[in-house]
Formats: sequence, C-alpha cells, structure tokens
Amino acid sequence: MTPPQSVPPELAALRSPAAVRARSHQVLDHVREGRSPHFTVDLAALDAVADYVAEVTRQDYPSLDIPYHSRWRHFDAGGVARWEALAPRLEGADAAERARTMIDLAVVSVLLDAGAGDAWRYHEQETGLSIGRSEGLAVASLDMFVAGGFSADPDRPLRADASTLIGLDAATLGRFFQVSEQNPLVGLAGRAALLNRLGAAVAARPDIFGPSGRPGGLYDTLAPQARIGRLPAEAILKALLDGLSVIWPSGLEVAGVALGDVGRHPAVRVADRSDQLVPFHKLSQWLTYSLLEPFEASGLAVTDLDALTALPEYRNGGLLIDLGAIVSRTPLDPAHKHEVSSELVVEWRALTVALMDLLADRVRERLGLDASQFPLAKLLQGGTWMAGRRIAAERRPPGGPPPLAIDADGTVF
Repeated sequence: MTPPQSVPPELAALRSPAAVRARSHQVLDHVREGRSPHFTVDLAALDAVADYVAEVTRQDYPSLDIPYHSRWRHFDAGGVARWEALAPRLEGADAAERARTMIDLAVVSVLLDAGAGDAWRYHEQETGLSIGRSEGLAVASLDMFVAGGFSADPDRPLRADASTLIGLDAATLGRFFQVSEQNPLVGLAGRAALLNRLGAAVAARPDIFGPSGRPGGLYDTLAPQARIGRLPAEAILKALLDGLSVIWPSGLEVAGVALGDVGRHPAVRVADRSDQLVPFHKLSQWLTYSLLEPFEASGLAVTDLDALTALPEYRNGGLLIDLGAIVSRTPLDPAHKHEVSSELVVEWRALTVALMDLLADRVRERLGLDASQFPLAKLLQGGTWMAGRRIAAERRPPGGPPPLAIDADGTVF
C-alpha cells in the first residue's frame, strides 16, 4: 500500500473551508478595489438577489421546512421517493451498515454529477419519466446502484466496491446511463475515469475509508471521532479532501502535491508555496453536504454546518451575474467557452463564494429565520441553486444555460 502523501503545511492548509472562504474574500476585495480586468461587483444588487431567492424559497417550501442541499433531493425527482422505496431491501441491516450503504451511493452519484449537456435524458422505465440534468444523473446512478452496477458481490448489490469502481469502463457506464448517438452524455469517458480513480483512492487509503474497500467505510473512520454523538461537518470534508484530492484529473499540482479543485488568482499574495492559490473543493463540499443525511440517519448529529461554504458552481454564480451582483466588464459571449482554470473563471467562482456569505443574512431576514434555522446548506437548497436555474431559463430559453460558458471536463461543474 502506498503511504499517505506528506503535504507541506501551507498546502495542507488549503484543504479547509476556512481557506476557501478567506481567499475568496481576498478576491472579492481585489475586485471591489477596481483591480480586476474581468468583473466589477454591485453589492447593492444583493438586495434584489435576496428578494428573488426568498420568493423562490417560499414558492417551493411554503412552510419553510427546508431540507439540506444534497444529492438526496435529486433522487426524489418528479416527486418519486425512490430511496424510501428501497427500505425493505435494507431490513436487517444495522444503523452502521445503512450509513455505509447511503455513503456508497452518495459518493458515486455525486462524482457522476457534473453538467450532462442539454441533449441527454434518462428514461425511467418504472415511472415513464424522462429526466435530464442533475436529476437525471441522480436517478440513473441510483438505478445502477440498485442493479449492483458498483458492487463486487452479486448477492449484495447495494454497495460500491473499490475493485468494481477500478474496473468500470465508459461502455458499461454508458449502457446504464442509456447513452447513444441520439442521447449523448457530456464527458462520459471522464466520468468513468473519475470512478476508476475513486476506486484506487479508496483501496489505497484504509486509514480513511476503512479495510472494507468501500467509500462507505468512511463511516467507520469518522463515527468514533464524534463527541457525545456530535460530528463537525468539517471533519467529513477534511477526510474527503485528504482521501480524494488525487482523483481530480484537472486538479492543480504544486511541489508534487495534488491539490484538487484549486485555481490561481493574483489577488492572493503570500510568501510561501500557496501564493496565488484559491481553493474551492466544490465537488468535495457538495459531497459533504450529501453525506450529512447518511451520518444523521445513523444517529449522529452533524454540527457547525456553516463552516462549509457556498458551492462555486454555475447556478449560484450564474444567479449573481443574471441579477447584477457580478458585472462583466465586457459582454459575455455564450459561444465562447472559458477554461475552468482561467483567471476569469477562478475569479467568478471566488466571487460566488464570498458574495453568498453576504447574501445569506439578507435572505434570512426576508424569511424571518436565523442562521441556526437556515444555514448555507438550506440557503442553497431553498434557495440559490433553484433560483439560478430559474433566472437562467427566463433569460436564456430553452434549457437555461449559464450566462458564462465553461469548458469543463465533467468533474468540476
């Protein structure tokens, strides 16, 4: 087994939501000072953004009983409680094994959750629904999970094993996801390769994922760390960043250390190897949000949710552009795709993280909720992600693409 990589302290410090937040706010300060050739910001427009988000939240959740923003919402696409329907198949499993099963599913499904493209749809046989985008990817991954597509044991289909993930090819994934020339899925090969790397990482890090060779072994590592049944959300993210930083194909590497979802921006200046580095860890944080419910289902309370940040992706960031909080200095050409690693995209993502922090209290005020009732995990769900989708559909029908086009590899957005 390869020993865990030794990481210099200044680079290890980037594997934290505190670093994501602090360095994103440095970028915001840089832009507010008028030093950016790409964007300006209009903080006064955050009031209009808050009005719109609060309106969307009340429409979707009139009682303000808002769940977490997580992959589990997508499994219910079309109002079908698919996970709950699996309950009889989990009879006899104890709370720990249920948590492992939920973690296995959430990890593979989140890693398959990147932009699907406008053409791809998943046709669900049982309901007759045709579902696209994140929801379609979620339902397709759930069906593949239920069919044993990630399991190495035919008698125990509801699991994801490292050996199967390592051997999964694009053709197999495409078959489960109904991919064809008429139903193309963006980044199919990249998604399969990402799962291959996930399997290798799980197998290589039993200190994080346990000896079972399953992503769900994360439960056995973290549950003992809970104090009086309470587990900080950041502990989940830290384990994921330590265990999965090597799997991202376009992740930045510095001094031989794979940093994962980290970009470069001149607003951040420090006298060490982390100079100009801005971490985001979008998929890792999205995965952390999606693991709240598996850990809570086992009886643990996940605490300090607002230590995490908003997700710097195109729905949240698009909302801020569409409603005028982030203003491009030049007209955005939807036909021109920008590289994820470009300074412009890094800046946009950092502004999204920082401005969502400023937006949160405005939305809470409009809903009459405090931070304990309405953490970022609920703001995103209530919330900014759906508001971003809706305003995009209003501004750019059909399909509602983001206002800034991204040339992504299927593992960031």
